[in-house]
Amino acid sequence: MFRRNPRNQCLPECWLFTDEKRGGDPCAAIRRLPRGSGVIFRHYADPRREPLARRCARIARQKGHVFLVAGDEKLARRVGADGTHMPGFARMARPFTAAAHNRTELIRAERAGARLVFLSPVFATQSHPDGRAMGRTGFGRLARTAKVRVAALGGVTPHRYRSLKQWGAAGWGAISALS
Repeated sequence: MFRRNPRNQCLPECWLFTDEKRGGDPCAAIRRLPRGSGVIFRHYADPRREPLARRCARIARQKGHVFLVAGDEKLARRVGADGTHMPGFARMARPFTAAAHNRTELIRAERAGARLVFLSPVFATQSHPDGRAMGRTGFGRLARTAKVRVAALGGVTPHRYRSLKQWGAAGWGAISALS
C-alpha cells in the first residue's frame, strides 16, 4: 500500500525530476522546493537507488511534497512513496503520473490511468539535446486534446510555465531549473 493516496488530493504545479547525471544532490534540491511540490525520483542507474530513494522520500514527507518513484512500483512501495511515474519507455498499471512525447504516448498514459501527463520536450533541453522541441503551439495542440491534466517538461522555467498556462499547462516539471 502506498503511503497516502495522492489521487484524492490536489496535484502540485511544480515537479522536480531527479537525475543522476544532471541535477546534483536530489536531497538538497527536494529541501529547496516550495512546500507541497512534487518529486519524481528517477536515478535509474544509481547502484544505491533504494537507500537514496528512502532518504529522498523522508525529506519529501517532511516538506509536504508528493513523492513518486519512476518505473518501479515495488521500490515505490518499499520506500513509502505516494505512487509511481510511468516513463515513456515503461508500461505500468495505474501510474499516478506519466511521460509522453507525442499523441500516441499521451493516449497510452491516459489509458493507463495517469492523473497527470508530462509532455516533453516543450523547449530545447539538455536531457534531449537531439530531440525536437514541440514549442508552445505543439504543446497546446496536444494538451487541449488530452482527457487528463497535462504538465510541461523540457526546458521549462517558472516564467515559461506562466506563459504555457494559456496553452493548457496544469503544471510543470524540471531537472536543472529546480536542482
